[in-house]
Amino acid sequence: MFGIKKRRRERVLAQPFPPGWARAIERGVPYWRLLTEPERVELRGHVQILLDEKEFVGAGGLEMTEEIAAIIAAQAGVLLLNREHDYFPKLRSIVVYPDTYRAPATREGLTGQAEETVERRLGESWAAGTVVLSWAGVLRGAADPTDAHNVVFHEFAHQLDAEQPRSNGAPRLGSGRAYAAWAEHMGDAFRGLVDDLEQHRRTVLDGYGATNAAEFFAVVTETFFERPHALREQHPELYALFVAFYRQDPAERLPT
Repeated sequence: MFGIKKRRRERVLAQPFPPGWARAIERGVPYWRLLTEPERVELRGHVQILLDEKEFVGAGGLEMTEEIAAIIAAQAGVLLLNREHDYFPKLRSIVVYPDTYRAPATREGLTGQAEETVERRLGESWAAGTVVLSWAGVLRGAADPTDAHNVVFHEFAHQLDAEQPRSNGAPRLGSGRAYAAWAEHMGDAFRGLVDDLEQHRRTVLDGYGATNAAEFFAVVTETFFERPHALREQHPELYALFVAFYRQDPAERLPT
């Protein structure tokens, strides 16, 4: 099966990159301009593979186009640059709504009992193989590559986390020593964020990251790529951990 997949991908990568996709990415993904030319070449290939292997589906009245899919895939592909990977292997489909969408949720009520409710969302990631996105949220997240809010980075980070049996904020790392270092530095930073929020201290990390370990990993991913200087200053060990994992140093791309 691996040989078949490899040959198929080679055929896909041998095809010319569609000009319409290139124009859409240049217009809709400002982060593209921060990449080196070798990184852009690699990212084009990631876009080709993702559009070939994943199903992009419009929902809620959105008509899916290849340009929309390319803009999403280009942002997701940034997380794969320079790394060994298998293109989010558990992911099968990306469902895109035109704007925020309503989804059922369970919350703890005033009595302490679980209550069913409905939330408005910009995105979510399912371990079963689906990412759901708001197209308006995708565009807003991409528009400013320095604000640490990017719904595609966030939800596809969850897909990296889901490559492990449990989504617990520890993606596939490869060795016991790596997991030990990850647990130490991520645990310290997570507890630090919770303490900062309780003490009403300003922090570079969005407070949503204090929800649980999985959300913390996704929030740190957004911050790592879009506010790297501030993350490196406030959390140098955490920043070094993410440089080692993503095989990238966004502080070298972004101006101070």
